[in-house]
Amino acid sequence: MARPFEGIRVIDVTHVLAGPFAAYQLGLLGADVIKVEHPDDPDQSRDSGPDLALNRGNMGTYFLTQASNKRSITLDLKQEAGKAVLRRLLAGADVLVENYRPGAFEALGLGYEAVSALNPRLIYCSISAFGHGGPRGSQTAYDHVIQATSGIMAATGTPEVNPIKFGAPAIDYATGTMGAFALASALFQRERTGRGQRIDLAMLDVAMMMQASHVAAWLRTGKGSKPAGNKHLHATNSAYQTRDGLVMLGASNLRQQRRLWTALGRPEMAKPDNESRIADRDREEAVLAEIMLTRTAEEWEAFLQSRHIPAARVRTMAEALDDPHIASRELLHRFPEGAPGVEGAFGVPVAAFRMAHGGPQVDSPPPQMGADTEAVLAELGYAAGDIAALRAQRVI
Repeated sequence: MARPFEGIRVIDVTHVLAGPFAAYQLGLLGADVIKVEHPDDPDQSRDSGPDLALNRGNMGTYFLTQASNKRSITLDLKQEAGKAVLRRLLAGADVLVENYRPGAFEALGLGYEAVSALNPRLIYCSISAFGHGGPRGSQTAYDHVIQATSGIMAATGTPEVNPIKFGAPAIDYATGTMGAFALASALFQRERTGRGQRIDLAMLDVAMMMQASHVAAWLRTGKGSKPAGNKHLHATNSAYQTRDGLVMLGASNLRQQRRLWTALGRPEMAKPDNESRIADRDREEAVLAEIMLTRTAEEWEAFLQSRHIPAARVRTMAEALDDPHIASRELLHRFPEGAPGVEGAFGVPVAAFRMAHGGPQVDSPPPQMGADTEAVLAELGYAAGDIAALRAQRVI
C-alpha cells in the first residue's frame, strides 16, 4: 500500500538537527524530500559526530541520522538566480521547512506572504529557537541553550549536583517530531480547505510542552520541580543499587506498589493511598535499599517483570542496542555495504512507530552534498547549458 505522503514534495532548507529531522520523518513516509544547502556552506550536521573521517567528507553521523530518503541540491540563495531556482521549486511543492533566523527568509524575499502568493497551497513551516515575534524572537539558540532557558536544566541532576543538561539533544528531536506532526496536520487540513498554512514552531515552546505536568503544577501551586536525581516522590518508583549495578523500579500506582511489597515478602509496607506513601517515603527507601542489595540488577529485572512490576536494569547505549527486542521492533535501518561517501557499514534510526501497512521505511541512503542538483534542475525544466551557467556562477 502507498505510504501516507507519497506524491508530496517537501523542500527542506534546514540545518543541524530539529528541522532536518522533521523533514526526515515525512521522507520515511514517502514524501519526496529535496534538501537545499549553500554550495560553500553545508549543513553544520555534515561536519558533526565522533567519526572525524566522515566529518571531513561532509557525511558526519549527525547528518546520516536524518538524511536518508532525501535528495540533495546546492543553491546560493543570496544570488538572484539561486532564489529563482527555489521559487520554481516552491511553485510545485507542497511543503517548505526552513529553520533560519527569524526574518532571514523575509529579507531574501522568500517570506510566507511572498511564497504563498506564488503557491497558495504551500505549507510553510518555520522552525526557530523562540518563534517569530515576542521579546526573544530575534535571539538564536541550540538544544542545550533551550534546555537552560526552559527550566529543564534547573530540574535535572541531583540535589547536590545541578543544573544538568540532558545527555542527548532531546529538545531538537522532540522539535523535529512536533514539526512532523504539525506538517501532517496542515496537510490533512489542506485536503479539506484547499489552502496552504503557515506554521511557526519554536524549540522553547516544545521544551515547555515536554514539561507539561510540571508547568501545570507550577501554575496551580507555584511550586517548581526540583532536581531529585534517580529518586521519585514515591520510594517504590526510584533507582536502587543492587549487587552489580542500578535497577530502576517503576511500581508507580497503588496496585503496583502493593504487588511489589507482596513480592518482596513485606506486604505490611503497602499503603492505601499516595499521601501515606509520601509520608513514609524515607522508611520505604531504607527497606528497599537493603533488599535490593540481595540480588543482581539482571535478577531483579527478571524477578519483578515476571510479576508484572515495572523494573529495568540501567543499561548503557551499547547494551540497549544489543537488546534483541530493539531488532524485533525494526527501529533501525542498516546499510551493510556503506553508501556513497560513507565507507563501511552503518545504521540509522527510522521512526518510533510501526504501521500495519504503508509505514515508515528507508529507501535510499543519505546523499552526498549536491548529488541531485542537476537531476532536480532538469526536472524543473533547466537545460544543460542553463545548469552549466549556474554552476559557473557558483549559484549551485
